[in-house]
Parts: sequence; C-alpha cells; structure tokens
Amino acid sequence: MTPLFESVAVMDFDIEGDAALVTASSSGLGNAAATALAREGVNVVLNGRDEDRLEEAVEELREEATGEVVGRQGDLTERDDIEALVETTVEAFGGLDHLVTSAGGPPSGPFLETTDEDWYHAYDLLVMSVVRAVRAAAPHLREDGGGTMVNITSRSVKEAIDSLVLSNSVRMSVIGLEKTLARELAPEVRCNAVLPGPHETSRIRDLIEQGVDRGEYDSYEEGLAARGSSNPLGRIGDPMELGNTVAFLCSPESGYINGQSIVIDGGLGRANL
Repeated sequence: MTPLFESVAVMDFDIEGDAALVTASSSGLGNAAATALAREGVNVVLNGRDEDRLEEAVEELREEATGEVVGRQGDLTERDDIEALVETTVEAFGGLDHLVTSAGGPPSGPFLETTDEDWYHAYDLLVMSVVRAVRAAAPHLREDGGGTMVNITSRSVKEAIDSLVLSNSVRMSVIGLEKTLARELAPEVRCNAVLPGPHETSRIRDLIEQGVDRGEYDSYEEGLAARGSSNPLGRIGDPMELGNTVAFLCSPESGYINGQSIVIDGGLGRANL
C-alpha cells in the first residue's frame, strides 16, 4: 500500500541547516519524525540499538534527505549512551537545535502479571531516557537563539488503554516533565509533546501480516481497514502525519506553542481533555 505522504512536497518550515537528535529513530514513529526533519533540510542524528537496522535506516534516509544524516548506536536505558548521542550531534553539526525523544513501548499485560523489574525497566526506558537526554542537551538547545524539544509519547497519557498498564502509568511522567521544562527552559527552548494513536508502523504491519497468515484477513488491505474501522476517520495514521507534526513543532511556524500535549489519533480517543 502506498503511504499517504510518500510524494507530498516538502513544506517550508524555515529550519533548513538546523541540527536535530531523534532518539529511537531507526524505525517507527521516531524514524518518521527524523524523516520529516531531514526532508526540511535539517541535519539529523538517528539512533537505534540494532546496529544493522540503524545503518539501513541511515542509508534509506540519505536518499531523500536534503540535510546530513548520521547514525549513532545506543541503548536508551544507558546514561553514557544517551550522553554520547548528544555529543555526537554537537560534534557532527556544530550544535543542537532540536531534541526529539522517542522510545519503544514497554510490554503489554495486566497489572498483576507485571514485576518490579518490569516497572523499573519501563521507567528507565520511557522517563529516565528523556531526563538524561534533556540534561545533556539543554545547554546546547539554549545557545544561538534557542531551540525546541518534542517528546513522542502515546495517547495512553490521555486515556488508559487495556493491557497497557506500564505505558498508561509511566508515560504520564514524561508529560509532567515536559510541562515543567516548558517553563524552566523558556523562553530559549519551547517544549511540547505528541501523543500518537495507531499508525501504520512496521510493528502494525507485522501484526496485520500475522493475521493474514492465520487466516483472520484475506489480505493486508483488509487487515489494515479492520484496524482503522473504529476510528472516526476510518483509518489508522500514516507515520508521516505524525512526523510532519513534529517538524512543525520544531519550526518558527509554531513559535507560540509551548507546553502542549497534542493528540494525533484521528479522533479515536474519547477524553474531553
């Protein structure tokens, strides 16, 4: 299936030549954010744990990027790896203008089946990765007129999702941090978050293809349609819809947006706030 935004013209967000670090960006929504920035001429550092996947992602993005693309392997639960990501960005591009944080989701499961280790790992992955990245990046983001931070979290922050107790609980800490930083780092740095619902990432594609193999769907297209049937827009999101929103939040075009949490789910959620 052709992605909705595969051939969309580049928007002029006036961020060409800026430098960005996007964590967990070798695939998924982090990769979509990095792609949107790279299409705008931003120099981007990609990050992932799997070195082969990261190298592949870097090569793919270089084919369409108008800025430079650098890969840096690293585990987001390791403090030294996170500090090295920031150092790599500054050394490669002479500074850091935009920090975009992303991380893979913790395992699903009911509360009574989660262990202390599950909780500590989820906290390290989802919260401390942001804390450590911001701590290392903040001095650079404040230089030369200031920059931006965007945290990619989940719509589970607004509305609890069944069997995702770790995500429902832990990700809310990132929003509390983001709201605090929006005041403490202002006016030099604007801080916002995006809360995605279902998007057609590689994980979703794998699940649909497994459903086809099990005979639940006759085709990938049928499975994709079924996934989006409960959404008011009748579909799940294209990752680049989120990526383009992140690029917008990094740009001067969003210059008066600060401390906000923007849900990107096609209207799937029912929460009033």
